[in-house]
Formats: sequence, structure tokens, C-alpha cells
Amino acid sequence: MARIKIGVIGASGYTGSDLVRLAACHPGVEIAVLTANSHAGKAMAEVFPHLSHLKLPTLIKNEEADWSKIAAVFCGLPHSTNQADIKKARLVACPGCYPTAALLMILPLVKAGLIDASDLIIDAKSGVSGAGRSLKQNVLFCEAGEGLSPYGIANHRHAPEIEQEVSQVAGQQVIVNFTPHLIPMSRGELCTTYARLTGRATAADLSAALEKHYKDEPFVFMAPKGVMPSTQYVRGSNNVMLGVYADRIPGRAILISTLDNLVKGSAGQAIQNFNLMFGLPETQGLEQVALFP
Repeated sequence: MARIKIGVIGASGYTGSDLVRLAACHPGVEIAVLTANSHAGKAMAEVFPHLSHLKLPTLIKNEEADWSKIAAVFCGLPHSTNQADIKKARLVACPGCYPTAALLMILPLVKAGLIDASDLIIDAKSGVSGAGRSLKQNVLFCEAGEGLSPYGIANHRHAPEIEQEVSQVAGQQVIVNFTPHLIPMSRGELCTTYARLTGRATAADLSAALEKHYKDEPFVFMAPKGVMPSTQYVRGSNNVMLGVYADRIPGRAILISTLDNLVKGSAGQAIQNFNLMFGLPETQGLEQVALFP
């Protein structure tokens, strides 16, 4: 079968480079165009030496690219449904990394009526790569290293995205308490959500509901018994690990979800959507096992 020609806009960023890393191992893909205005004219190996063994096109400016023979374009620039909709869509915007980590845990439980959608506190933490590759003071080694800092308090752009999806499932307008934090590690993300149980629901009921909901999903799974989700267990993979724990406060549960912010939180999710759009197996090019340690 002929490979599908793709282009990557913003290939010199962390998301762009991770997409190239994944796409290079995808049997149905040919990387035909790579753009990066600030590094135009350079070989990808000059910008990312870890990709030097791959035969990749030279980086060019967006306006120089010939898109006429490109079947799909992945956009890894700084900001901007369902599976059935994705399969027939022409343009797909991937969810943010925080909403992906939080919603994969929250939505099935709200839909099942096991947690109170109006009482959700999301404490989220992400590696520094989530801030992109451009120079910013707060992500300099001396600024971010050996420290932990919140940001976007009460106004982070991903909060409305989370609220939109939870509200749709809950059937009512929902406001969540969401605070992200910057962790001094390169990649990885972990969300701890504090939720109020409904009726006589227990943490065990929540775990069972999640197991049932994701039993046929290839990338989402529950942490083994006695194990707590950790970024180390999903690093470099398209996987999401979930865990549910009874709170010391009666009637509440602690929900933990973790993913790699550059893979499932970005580039891997984009390739997963690409596979659906082009009728390819959903897991193609994304079956890498997590890197540990």
C-alpha cells in the first residue's frame, strides 16, 4: 500500500519533533514536508541530533512548502468529539494535554452518575516541555529546576475546555476548580482530581466503571492493584494510566490520571486521530511501550 504523504508545521518544536519521531516508525506514513520558519534551510539533524539517522526533508518556511501532494498536515504551532466524527472530519483540533488527562478520568464517571460534576477540584502538574521550546524566563534551568510552581491560577486556557466537556455530559453548566503546576522534568503529566461521590457509590464502584468503560480501548488502562499511577509508567508512550482511591473524607474519592504530555497529550493523539481519519488501525505507529526508568 502506498504511504500517505504528510507535512508537519512547526517541526522544530517539542511537539513537532515528537510527531516526527513517531511518524518515522509509522508504516503508513511518508514525511514529505517539514516547516519551521526560524530554522528554515537547516537539516532536521541540526535542530534535533537524535533524529540524525532518519532520512528527512530539509526544514523550510511555511510559504515555501508545496502542499499540493500532501494528504495530511500536522500543526505543531503554539495554541488554538468523538471517534465517529473524527473519521469523517477534514480538520481536527486535538484536545489539550491537561483536558485529555483530566477528562479521560472524569467523563465516564460523570456519565455513570457516580461523581458530582459540580464539585471537582483538579490539581494538575506538567513537565517543562509543555511550555514549548521558545525562550521563556520561567522555564530556564535556574528558574524551573529544583522547584515547583503554579501558573495560570483561575484563568488557564484549558479550564473552559474541561468545563465544556463535563457540562455536556452532565447536562448542566459546570465550573471546575483547576490549577496547573510546572514540574522540573522534561515530559510527563499527572492530574489529581478530588471528587464527591453520589448516593452510595464507593471508590471500588468508580474503578469498576472505568474498567468497563475502557476495556476495549488500547491506550487507557487502570493501574495494577497496589500501584499508583506515575509519569514514569507512561513516559514516551501513548498510554494513559488511571487510579481511584478512597479519600479519608467520607463520601469523596481521589482520582489520579497520568500521561506523556508530548505523546498522548499532543503528537501521539494527533497520529491516533490521523489513523481514524484515513481508515488505518487506530494503534498504528503508536504501540511503543513506556520508557522506564
